[in-house]
Amino acid sequence: MQLYDLNYYEKMLRLYSGTAEEINKRRWHFLKSHIQRLNTVLDYGCGVGWFRAWRPPGVKVFSFDIAMYPQTGVEIQIYDCTCFWDVLEHIPDFAAIEPILALSRFVAVSIPIPNDETGLNGWKHFKPGEHLHYFTRASLNALFNKYGFDLLLEDDFECPPRLDVSSFIYRRK
Repeated sequence: MQLYDLNYYEKMLRLYSGTAEEINKRRWHFLKSHIQRLNTVLDYGCGVGWFRAWRPPGVKVFSFDIAMYPQTGVEIQIYDCTCFWDVLEHIPDFAAIEPILALSRFVAVSIPIPNDETGLNGWKHFKPGEHLHYFTRASLNALFNKYGFDLLLEDDFECPPRLDVSSFIYRRK
């Protein structure tokens, strides 16, 4: 099983900081373009904090992660949006996020989705032990429907520079 320790996060900083600003600015544009009121956001699985670092003026971002990097934690009772950027595939049991989903009007997700021609074996995002779940669009929609959300929008704005990563916004029913 993947160990999310300080070495892992330091490695992520070294490998991906070059594209982090571009991707997170795109993520903010995605949210601001499709969610009318966006004052409070929870970045669940915030990693090293790139998403919060490039927040637009007037948006308060709370952050939570299992890592040792600075974070605010879950501090308020209602979030306009909770973001799971590259997170869901790492969570062992989704019951752990049920209380977080109950606090959210919208949920944003980015996640690797295999294309129909690619099997899991040999796929860039096939990482047993690190990625605990592999979703199709239908299975991801079913998961959020179970927790009371409908799909608002799907986009692939992170590709390029990334491959086989889709982003979704779900709205509370």
